Amino acid sequence: MAETRARKPRADALKNRALLIDAAKEVLGKGGPNASLEAVAQRAGVGIGTLYRHFPTREDLFHTVFRQEMEELADIADSLRGSPDPLEAIRHWLHSNVAFVETKRGMLGALSIVMTDESKRTYADLSGRVTSAVNDILARGRASGQIRDGITAEDLLQTMYALCYARQPGPDWKSQVLRLLDIFVDGLAPTAQPTNGSNPARA
Repeated sequence: MAETRARKPRADALKNRALLIDAAKEVLGKGGPNASLEAVAQRAGVGIGTLYRHFPTREDLFHTVFRQEMEELADIADSLRGSPDPLEAIRHWLHSNVAFVETKRGMLGALSIVMTDESKRTYADLSGRVTSAVNDILARGRASGQIRDGITAEDLLQTMYALCYARQPGPDWKSQVLRLLDIFVDGLAPTAQPTNGSNPARA
């Protein structure tokens, strides 16, 4: 009984931490760097003291949320390496990025201020994992004839970010971005069209 009682606070603490991170994605991601930490605690269903026990500063919370999102994207990319349909794997991974961009957009200002050498290394390592996995998926797509030559992970990321940041946040923001990403992914497939700028209709 004593052992059970000793373990319970640990389980509760892990649960509260997870609730706080999920709440922060919603509140801080959409409300920006000045969003209320009290609102985060309220959404998580815990007291503000519980929040500060887990995350002594706003920056601690921001970095935890940001890092977890990046880890999830890296895990998704790794899981898609062996997909039998590389083009759809790329689509799935790009779609997964949109929610991350939504969170990142709200916290970017604060993160740029408090970035440390350690956090930069962490994010660089995760970014490297993502780039490696996505390039592997692209290579499989080229080998199977599903994806045209010359496309890199950097091309995908630049396009995805450009589409996300070109539109102002709003109720239809995500659906509009996903639609444009689908058009972009469809365009990754090889075609018989000339690539030198000529117009076959005029030939």
